[in-house]
Amino acid sequence: MMATSGPAAAEFVLGVDLDGVCGDHAAAFRAVVAAEWNRDPESLPPQETWNFHEWGLTDESFDELHRRAILVHRIFATMPPVEGVAEALWRLSDAGVWIRLITHRLYANWSHAVAVGDTVAWLDEVGIPYRDLCFLGRKPEVEADAYIDDAPHNVVELRRAGNTVVVFDQPYNRHLDGPRATSWAEVEQLVTELRLAKGQAVQERLGFDDDLFGRLRTRIPAPGRSEPSDSSGDRG
Repeated sequence: MMATSGPAAAEFVLGVDLDGVCGDHAAAFRAVVAAEWNRDPESLPPQETWNFHEWGLTDESFDELHRRAILVHRIFATMPPVEGVAEALWRLSDAGVWIRLITHRLYANWSHAVAVGDTVAWLDEVGIPYRDLCFLGRKPEVEADAYIDDAPHNVVELRRAGNTVVVFDQPYNRHLDGPRATSWAEVEQLVTELRLAKGQAVQERLGFDDDLFGRLRTRIPAPGRSEPSDSSGDRG
């Protein structure tokens, strides 16, 4: 799923992953596993491996629990956002960055309608701006000037195809070379440096009076009201 129009040639396209980058997937999945196993969430140790092997999960049991997390617990609609993500992406968008969200959330059979619907609703709820929303597994097939991702296999595949990738720091990707960001403030700085290195002029932030996090809510019309007149292509 992508927008019908694309960025101008001069725009910087940033490919942004969702789980583990924009949303705190580990926290959301911990709550699901604790509920399914009738355990205290604090009894589950911090995530160290990609498929939570430290909790005693196999790849097969992870797949089944994650399917229930999507369909029963609806984690794609309720996942807590990573601190500062909406504000940082609004600032980057204001500065002329084309936000292209890329996620592989359609890997569980018979859950596509729920996964897509909950993802879009969550993006609106937490106020994340974007121009494109792409659901696919092979991220090198989506063109971007730089990517931000946490999954080791995605980082390796993207870099093998010649792409610039910022690693969003997680315990399971510490073996990967940088550039690396441990927060969205660091992502902002790295993206600005990448744009300057490409010789792009970086726009100053637009002078909006409203808060960045709540800006999207002011643009979504209430039921029975007309669409807002603002013509910005960003939405959440």
